[in-house]
Amino acid sequence: MFYNFLHNRWFRLIAALVGSFVSAAALNIFIVPLGLYTGGLMGMCQVIRTLLQTYAGLSFGAYDIAGVMYFILNIPILLVAYKTLGRGLVVRTLICTVAYSLFYSIIPIPAAPVIEDPLTACLLAGIVTGVGSGIILTCGCSGGGLDVVGLCLSKRGSGVTVGKFSITFNAVLYIACLFLFNASVAIYSIIYNFFGAMVLDRMHQQNVNVQAMIFTREDETQLSQFIIERLGRSVTYWNGIGAYTGENVHVLCVCLSKYEIEELRHAVRSIDPHAFLVVQEGVHVDGNFPRKLN
Repeated sequence: MFYNFLHNRWFRLIAALVGSFVSAAALNIFIVPLGLYTGGLMGMCQVIRTLLQTYAGLSFGAYDIAGVMYFILNIPILLVAYKTLGRGLVVRTLICTVAYSLFYSIIPIPAAPVIEDPLTACLLAGIVTGVGSGIILTCGCSGGGLDVVGLCLSKRGSGVTVGKFSITFNAVLYIACLFLFNASVAIYSIIYNFFGAMVLDRMHQQNVNVQAMIFTREDETQLSQFIIERLGRSVTYWNGIGAYTGENVHVLCVCLSKYEIEELRHAVRSIDPHAFLVVQEGVHVDGNFPRKLN
């Protein structure tokens, strides 16, 4: 059931929209009432909005202009990322960006903080936001902003994950907040985004590398062809002998993302129900190992 859900494009799009709602809700309910700032492109838009209100005396009524600014700034980013990410991901990102901007604008902001303790609110908001953003990325979509830039760098094999790039950009953003506002605003905002980025990296399945070893007595060429043609991964195999049975066995070794392991598990069960599959998560891979966004 999980395999069918994860690889159905309409279910994935619905899940990505749910992730957009979760992220926007966490921001409006826990962070905005405390006068803190989220990170990334939206955080930059919030800072600009505050500066326009404070120093330019502009009033935007009941609407938060940061959501509109966020959508406008995403347009050139998506145009630049079109060649790297492809039409499908750009279209899905545009849909999620519109949804996120809409949710951010319509979800009511509490007049008083729901959780008065800033540290607790930041930790909870970071976890919830990270889960929501991770769902979006795992479903092959993106919420726009820095996610798109991070995905481009990740796909080009720079070794930069979405979460790491987000932390680097936010460090610069919060240094600016430190000088523009006060230390507590910058510190609590950093705590919120740090936990959000950590949870995001763990939720983003395409970002987690795994090593799979398959032990089968059937013809190994069928599994090898599936891995090469369907998953686009290379595979190494050799012949072994089962110590208990004394029978010949084929051992296949492949490195892939956590997202792809479900498809491999499904194929192994279909080709050889008696095969033995070992999966090791979180391995470090260097060299010619392309990252895929699916």
